[in-house]
Amino acid sequence: MVGSRTLIGGIFRRSGLKRFESNKYLDYTLTPIQKERLQKLQERLNIPFDEESLEHQKALIDLWYLAYPDVKLQGLTSEQWKDMGWQGVNPSTDFRGCGFISLENLLFLAKKFPSAFRRLLFKQSGERATWEYPFAAAGINISYMLIQMLDLYSVKPKCLPGANFLRLLEDTEEAFDILYCVTFALMDAQWLAMRASYMEFKEILQITRAQLERELSLEDIYRIQDLPAYNILDS
Repeated sequence: MVGSRTLIGGIFRRSGLKRFESNKYLDYTLTPIQKERLQKLQERLNIPFDEESLEHQKALIDLWYLAYPDVKLQGLTSEQWKDMGWQGVNPSTDFRGCGFISLENLLFLAKKFPSAFRRLLFKQSGERATWEYPFAAAGINISYMLIQMLDLYSVKPKCLPGANFLRLLEDTEEAFDILYCVTFALMDAQWLAMRASYMEFKEILQITRAQLERELSLEDIYRIQDLPAYNILDS
């Protein structure tokens, strides 16, 4: 697996909130449960990864053993982390662009959808390129992309996908984490369909975002399971 220090920074610098021209302003009122859950999600967004925090260290170690249960981790700084697709020997440096929630997203994927987690981590499906995307770094980019796409830093999202996402959040407080898992699986499926290699990661992420925007703009989406892409998780 190959990593590059340009991956996360490059995607982060080029990402921006894409608003639908026909929905420059959406006038709607949040329900009490939408407001409460959105605020909780926004609180999570504002938590940076703290490499001195025992809780954050434990979360990172837990992720390692969910991925490699039979491989002893040599330390929080180790060449081993590159095997998971971190960009260096110290994963904490990769969290600067997205914070602790991106690690929570990876942990959620590993615990909630372990088969999908292992399939994505170990590139178990499809005909793969020699030069693959690094798993962990890709995961952080997906977290960041979703936050921007859904306009989650606003008091209430002013883009159609973000507004419709609140319906999913009302159905389940885990909507963002599950959507992350769906997005990772969708991105990988796009990757395989296009027979992509590492240098095309940015393009694949943009295509994935466009597909999610279309699905989240459908009127009959009220649960995360209603998204057509949800089925990819179990494929």
